[in-house]
Amino acid sequence: MISNTRRRRLVKEDLIYGPLPSRRLGRSLGVNLLGSGAKRCSFNCRYCQCGWTAQPTRPLDDVLTDLPTGDQVAEALETRLQQVCRERIAVDVITFSGNGEPTLHPELHAIVKAACDLRNLYAPYAKLAILSNSSTVHRSEVRAALEAIDLKLMKLDAGSETLMRRINLPAAGWEFGAMLQGLAMLDGVVLQAMFVWGRAANTAPASIRDWSDRVAEIGPRGVQIYTLDRVPADPGLTPVARGVLESIAEYARRRAHVPIEVY
Repeated sequence: MISNTRRRRLVKEDLIYGPLPSRRLGRSLGVNLLGSGAKRCSFNCRYCQCGWTAQPTRPLDDVLTDLPTGDQVAEALETRLQQVCRERIAVDVITFSGNGEPTLHPELHAIVKAACDLRNLYAPYAKLAILSNSSTVHRSEVRAALEAIDLKLMKLDAGSETLMRRINLPAAGWEFGAMLQGLAMLDGVVLQAMFVWGRAANTAPASIRDWSDRVAEIGPRGVQIYTLDRVPADPGLTPVARGVLESIAEYARRRAHVPIEVY
């Protein structure tokens, strides 16, 4: 069961937030590129802790407005890093995440460059990370922007287009095959997969086989699998038991021959 204390929607109000403890990354200083108060995403994942996406963004057709500028992001990040240094607060990773899909920001390349420079100046031992749903990774300019990021944490929740559409509810124009090709072309990618039971379960043997085969085709540096930790947008989903996650990981390790961690 998911604790009642975790029932609030986790929409970020700040451009820079944390550092907060992350079960996968350590102490993470978050960078929210999508603005405050509303979720901006190209997917409408049933399991999202921020709730439903009011209008999923089509990456090639929709122009997002009212986003923080690259200069605003850099200024806010430098201010927070200066404070972190003064207060001697540990930061393990600077993470692009927040209210939706960070690769939708039109100034992503410049923002990553600025964040890299600021990291080197104020927190040289911290890594840069991004949490992405992989919907834009087929675009060469997005992959170029991600080159300087140490931890490219990209989603792959299913091994078939049909099941992924059921779980992630992508915006119009999304192509499963193009996404897989983009992931395979992204150097040093780490895949992440959310496994759930209920209305859109992805733990059936055939589903795990298909997912494992896609993982093998992509050839990631590693894979992280996990289940619900907070209340999802769709109340018809429930967490997967730890033992099932361990079984999925063991099967996929043998079939895909890549490191897989369970969280």
